[in-house]
Amino acid sequence: MTATKAPARPAPVTNRTGLAAARLLRLELRHNAMLWMMPVAVALFWVAAGRKIMATPPLWSLRAAGLQPDAVLAFASPVAGAAAWMGSRESRRRTTDLVNITARPWPARLLATWAATTCWALVAYLACVGVVYGVTAQQATWGGPLWWPAVVAGASLPAVTALGFAAGTLLPSRFTAPLVTLAAFFALGLSTQLISGSQSYWQISPVVAAPWDIGPGAGTFYPYQPDLPIAQVMFLAGLTAAVLGALALPTGAGARSLRRSAMAVTAAGLLAAGTAVALAGTGRLDSHGMIAIPALHDAASDGPLRYTPVCGHTAIPVCLNPAYASYLPATEAALAPMLDQIAGLPGAPARINQAAVTYRQGPGNSVGFGLAGLPVSGTPPVFHLLLPAELPGPAITATEQASQVRSIIGPSIIASVTGDGPGASQAQHAVTTALLMAARAVPPDLPPPGTPAASNSVPGPLLGAGADGERYVGAAPGSPAYAAAQRFAALPAAARRGWLVQHLAALRAGRIGLGQLP
Repeated sequence: MTATKAPARPAPVTNRTGLAAARLLRLELRHNAMLWMMPVAVALFWVAAGRKIMATPPLWSLRAAGLQPDAVLAFASPVAGAAAWMGSRESRRRTTDLVNITARPWPARLLATWAATTCWALVAYLACVGVVYGVTAQQATWGGPLWWPAVVAGASLPAVTALGFAAGTLLPSRFTAPLVTLAAFFALGLSTQLISGSQSYWQISPVVAAPWDIGPGAGTFYPYQPDLPIAQVMFLAGLTAAVLGALALPTGAGARSLRRSAMAVTAAGLLAAGTAVALAGTGRLDSHGMIAIPALHDAASDGPLRYTPVCGHTAIPVCLNPAYASYLPATEAALAPMLDQIAGLPGAPARINQAAVTYRQGPGNSVGFGLAGLPVSGTPPVFHLLLPAELPGPAITATEQASQVRSIIGPSIIASVTGDGPGASQAQHAVTTALLMAARAVPPDLPPPGTPAASNSVPGPLLGAGADGERYVGAAPGSPAYAAAQRFAALPAAARRGWLVQHLAALRAGRIGLGQLP
């Protein structure tokens, strides 16, 4: 009897494509140049951006707006250079023919190398963001993190690595990486030079977090508008897809079906990037200091944020947005002597409230700013205050702000009570100056009325605006009004206040002359 063998059952075929791709990615992660460039990127971020960001006041809007452009510029050079170095690896090592006989197609190998480079870049970036946001969370007195600026900066890293990797792959040379490193920095840094006004296509650049020099008001009094960040992320994602897809287009890069897929990815990426650029060109500066893009804008989010102000204990309470609570003690100390002189007088404000800055686009890149309405409004009257810290310009310390509040805002509050300003009577000038003398707060010479508060702004309501939108005038030293001010300031406090209670209405109306002052 002859024994026969039954045919063996074929083993089930298991799709190990995903597992093989994971092993390839793990291998690339272990042998990637970006792993060794991470300390360089982090150190560059801290030296060029981190210390500057952490030195600014702990306002979420201010630090988030500074993080986006500074992080992009700090990471762009080392990340692009490492990506270009990895892209030219096979050609530099003369292993192209050797790896071409492997089972993995060329585009898949390139994708794994690019993905590993991008992963290490994102790890380093997220560590920096975590430190900045973590420290800010401990220091901030109100509000929460703004994520869109961090997302835009993070989305720029895959695009930078894709461009650098493509340069290294298509132009393999030992000089490609250093040249790409320099090109990435200058291309991003100089991209803002082409921006003119809020309706500029160049605002699609990831180093643009907001209109130039607008201060930290966005996201403090009104919600942060993500219109421009959405367009920027769309552009960066489309650019990344287009560049990676283009690498798989050359003949011989893979099967025909793979090249057709790459062609579709490239076309979709170009369409997304082009659409994002077109959207950015329709943006406009809104009154809250953000770029509003009509197709992406949510009008329901235009309302002011609700908050409970923090108030001091001066004779006239000073109330600030809770985000600026750290400035309250210095602001109170600067205003208290002047508020003591006018508290309880007819027409004196019952409260000093911090107001939001409103913006308008001027010629070119200039931005006008000021109050939305009159400095004094309501019944009982409320004086609306613009803190120097929320205005365009370099960040200032609490001490610097107190000096500006004492020399500009305090006199303007007194002028709003006496009616002083351009066109006021000599008696009004004298009484304003006398009250400042009594408060020991006579300021130094001020700029002429109508001088802008910053050189890059257009004329508008000023920092220390009086009731008519101009700075108070006061009495010039050596003039008869100044002599009358000295005489009035020398009166006992009770006598001075008694006279003001009886005659302040007539003084505001311009019916009091210098000779009638006691």
